[in-house]
Amino acid sequence: MSTLPVYRWRLAPDGYATRRQLRALGLRPGGQDVAAQLERPRRRRGPLVAYLYRVDLARPVRPMGPAKWAALAKAMAARRMCPVCRQDAGYVIPVSLGMCGACAYSEEQCAA
Repeated sequence: MSTLPVYRWRLAPDGYATRRQLRALGLRPGGQDVAAQLERPRRRRGPLVAYLYRVDLARPVRPMGPAKWAALAKAMAARRMCPVCRQDAGYVIPVSLGMCGACAYSEEQCAA
């Protein structure tokens, strides 16, 4: 078993990138194994670790097809639908409330 090279924060050589950096370039890891890791030291806990992939082995991101676009639109619409009044709130319903703002605070407005 080979060990991964470990680099300090901001000191990784060119040619390596994290998943987010690859995505910003329009790339994906494409099945390759982790090539190295990056460690950012913290004072009271263990270091933060980010896995690095080789940019030259990365593949282009696959475009979404029409069925996937439709499924994503349906899922996002469901996140905006209030379960109480069954109206599209126009924003994603907060999980902490579980309903739109009008339904959550309607009794407070009536009391005032």
